[in-house]
Amino acid sequence: MKTLGIDGCRAGWIAISLDEENAGYWLLESAQELKDYFEEFDRIFIDVPIGLAEEEYVRECDAKLREVLGPDYQASVFNPPIRPALHAPTYAEASMTSYETTGKKISIQAWNITPNIKTVDQFLQNNEEFRDKVFESHPELLFRILNGNNSILQKKATKKGLRHRLKLLKDQSKFADDFFRDIKEEYRRNQVDEDDIVDAMSLALFALRSLDGELKTLPEDPPTDSTGLPMAIHYV
Repeated sequence: MKTLGIDGCRAGWIAISLDEENAGYWLLESAQELKDYFEEFDRIFIDVPIGLAEEEYVRECDAKLREVLGPDYQASVFNPPIRPALHAPTYAEASMTSYETTGKKISIQAWNITPNIKTVDQFLQNNEEFRDKVFESHPELLFRILNGNNSILQKKATKKGLRHRLKLLKDQSKFADDFFRDIKEEYRRNQVDEDDIVDAMSLALFALRSLDGELKTLPEDPPTDSTGLPMAIHYV
């Protein structure tokens, strides 16, 4: 089985595979390219909300993730828009829809990733086979697991935090160091940032691990949304 980790970046998506036979990295600059990789790979971990609440402002999986990560990393967990607000054409309209239903507006951070949420959601709605291979995950949870179930003291935006995360990856994959260097050299910062690279590699590593290890979720028994998509953060 071919596994893949995907993280959003300024130019679109950075996709990485740490499989022995399929190892590589790709910059996906269009929705069609993303769909092509959904079709090609068998197990994908992606850092984008999958499964959207109808009326609750905070999904249970996001609340559980904040509990696990602790106060220092709660800001890295965004509440995605409720499904009724997903296709609003403007931030103002999406926020008003959210406010009328939940009593709270959509954050700017959540609105900024809404195009990515819509793209992935559309693929999962229109392609039933994708639901069995594309799983929502979160890099900070994965790095915490790699760090012995301890939070990393420095944020990934700092040099120390980035180096710590890269070392954790290098300890687990022989491809990590070369991929990090090669992607930095091949793409500009306004296409793919350094933290996008380590995030995508963490997702790739755990997608690979999930083939042999037990696939777990936050929460343990996740609910599904109105379209049948699980509202869950996946890990191993």
